[in-house]
Amino acid sequence: MKELQDASIALVVSSPPYPMIQMWDEVMAKQNQQIASALDKQHALLAFESMHLELDKVWQELNRVLMPGGFACINIGDATRSMNGQFALYPNHARIISAFQQLGMSNLPNILWRKPTNAPNKFMGSGMLPAGAYVTLEHEWILIFRKGGKRLFKSEAEKSRRKESAFFWEERNQWFSDLWQLKGAKQKMQAVGAESRKRNAAYPFEVPYRLINMYSLQGDTVLDPFLGTGTTSIAALAASRNSVGYEIDPLLKELIYQQIENTPISFYESIRSDRLKQHNDFVLEREKDLKKSPPKYYNAHLDSKVMTKQETVINLPQVASISRAEELLIAKYE
Repeated sequence: MKELQDASIALVVSSPPYPMIQMWDEVMAKQNQQIASALDKQHALLAFESMHLELDKVWQELNRVLMPGGFACINIGDATRSMNGQFALYPNHARIISAFQQLGMSNLPNILWRKPTNAPNKFMGSGMLPAGAYVTLEHEWILIFRKGGKRLFKSEAEKSRRKESAFFWEERNQWFSDLWQLKGAKQKMQAVGAESRKRNAAYPFEVPYRLINMYSLQGDTVLDPFLGTGTTSIAALAASRNSVGYEIDPLLKELIYQQIENTPISFYESIRSDRLKQHNDFVLEREKDLKKSPPKYYNAHLDSKVMTKQETVINLPQVASISRAEELLIAKYE
């Protein structure tokens, strides 16, 4: 990430390859011959640690490019696997927390992302017989880290931008829960790169969209060092943020551009309108409930009642166009 200056990034939102998940073995093994050797010899703990040593290199760079008070939000799942005849859990989230803490970053309360499942037989192992079964993993982690203390907003322009980037009272109550129940998503590989990456590991749009609104300001730059098919960049566009991403698979480069360029403006319009509709529905329900205090403030930008004074200048810019200029994608807002 030598192109990025020190302390130039406000927020990192990313989902790296998950160590010890088999579909990522090939990608991880290409980074370090020791990983390939450990997997071949069924040395589970050596493979696990060697994979994380490669991720550690990325975390070190994130620490460099994050501004003081900046956040890193890492979506990761733990792994279960049988190697050398032994079944075990490999706690990716714990290893990553340790790596960030060694860099001096603070681990804040994390989020459990629980994926709804309709599987009729969730138990694994020995069926109905005791002492041989194990529970299934139905959640992933969203780890939250901060570099240093609270971010400071000193200039009037920064303070104004912070106020315009506020979220609604009811969004805060939902987003800042430590348990999210959101459906997973599959990467769309219908264009370039389908042969180079047949695995499906993208997180749903709602995950980065929430995180970007929670931990950055409009106009900030968001980094995804494992860009995949560009979901984080699309979420950043919808939230009026800049973004930069890295992806080691060269066959995905054109697909990333296509995914962003071909996302219709109507998609961004729907994100904005749905968010505002959900808020207005909340206001109507709140006013009907005589046991609760009604909204007392007004947001002129949105022509909507709001619960707190901090919400009165929320602005939700609308993406008007997206154009490509060499390596850059440029969005205009209205």
